[in-house]
Amino acid sequence: MSYLLRVQLPDRPGSLGSLAVALGSVGADILSLDVVERGDGYAVDDLVVELAHGSLPDTLLTAAEALGGVRVDSIRPYTGLLDTHRELELIDQVATAHDDRMQVLVDGAARVLRVSWSIVAGIGPHGAFRVAGSAGAPETHAGDVPWMPLEKPAILDGSADWVPEVWKDMDTTLAAAPLGVSDRVLLLGRSGGPEFRPSELARLGYLAGIVATVLG
Repeated sequence: MSYLLRVQLPDRPGSLGSLAVALGSVGADILSLDVVERGDGYAVDDLVVELAHGSLPDTLLTAAEALGGVRVDSIRPYTGLLDTHRELELIDQVATAHDDRMQVLVDGAARVLRVSWSIVAGIGPHGAFRVAGSAGAPETHAGDVPWMPLEKPAILDGSADWVPEVWKDMDTTLAAAPLGVSDRVLLLGRSGGPEFRPSELARLGYLAGIVATVLG
């Protein structure tokens, strides 16, 4: 079983090695690592780890947080591809797609940005509508989106009145960025968290802006 851990740890030599040893002590293998953010004396990393069958994910939390200065932000099952598409590869796929480019975008964005789902949404005379949705996107649509039109990338309040109850029940964190024009957005949802960090919001904004230029 594979899990995605988001871990905050001291940004100093040896911290990651100590974490790898601690996780290995409970039978976990690190399969991939991405640096999400670096700040003043700390780093936030996403680690995909494989745990032996029958082992409990709580052992990962216990092993990691036994180290000084280490905090696990979230643990969730990981079913994505290890050769996760990066932004430039996704942009190329969107540009060269012969079929629905918006569908290529939402499918790829969910993998690239490691979220539960992504949606391209628009707003028209009759309110909000879905243009395309990735696998796992909720069937329940948000009919009222008072934050649209959107001028710049934003982290959205997942407890606001406009959020469908089923999204709230899943404790979904939300972020969105305009796709070139303010009446169409790329919306991301992450069921169960963690919260979007400023660096992730910046990545979302860059991706949406470049894709919008590619699409013309």
